[in-house]
Amino acid sequence: MEWADVTDWLLDPGVRILIILIIGGVLWFILRRVLRPIVSRTMVRTKGESRRGIEKQTDTLTGVFTGIARIGVLIIVLLLILTELGVNIGPILAGFGVAGIAVGFGAQYLIRDLIAGVFVIMENQYRVGDVASVAGITALVEDITLRKTVMRDLDGVVHHVPNGEIRTASNYTRHFSRVNIDFPVAYGTNLDRAIEVMNRVGMELAEDENWKDIMITPPQVLRVNNLGDSGIDIKMLGEVKPSEQWRTMGELRLRMKKAFDSEGIEIPWPHTKVYFGNSPDNPEAS
Repeated sequence: MEWADVTDWLLDPGVRILIILIIGGVLWFILRRVLRPIVSRTMVRTKGESRRGIEKQTDTLTGVFTGIARIGVLIIVLLLILTELGVNIGPILAGFGVAGIAVGFGAQYLIRDLIAGVFVIMENQYRVGDVASVAGITALVEDITLRKTVMRDLDGVVHHVPNGEIRTASNYTRHFSRVNIDFPVAYGTNLDRAIEVMNRVGMELAEDENWKDIMITPPQVLRVNNLGDSGIDIKMLGEVKPSEQWRTMGELRLRMKKAFDSEGIEIPWPHTKVYFGNSPDNPEAS
């Protein structure tokens, strides 16, 4: 090959290939900038969705569409470059079609995952940043694609769950979260007094400057929930902003223990009385 041939190639198809690469790069840059605003304006908003929930949904949809757009731009650029290099892409496209049919028969699980992923995203079952129980795993959702859901639990373990394996998805942080907690008291406790103290502690927590912004309804006593082996369980319920229930329940337990100690309300613990033979206090034993 002579130098003239090289320069001719650089000035003809080489320039066009460079232009294709530049156009592809510009197109990708534009898509990255406009996808999020487009998703934010066009997605369906459910009634009662919080601003944070809308942001989570937008982030999730933007991530999925960005991945699809990236693959689409790469395929288009590659096919255009092959055309400029004189490669007939007709047989390649036909080969993709035949290969797609062959792969379809052998990739039923992959297709199932993709279809399930579409419904997870369309129905907004859970979003990136939610705490959910998916396929028996309860953890923070870190990423959602059409094929799988990536979650990280409290131990820092990352779980990759194929979307096709999801039968039930439980979202702990949709719209609001609920404080649902039982406090046990001893059987000798004046229940009216205990309930009064518990409601007071719940109101104090809801009015605290550091906590009132996350409170929707203050934790209050719902009912006497159980007569247990060692004590009486009293249930408290309240509503807080999404993902704040665990932190709130920890603070509520701390304050309730201090309040019970100051009011002389006993928190029971399991205990057992054991007798060996006849009790000396039993008159029938003599």
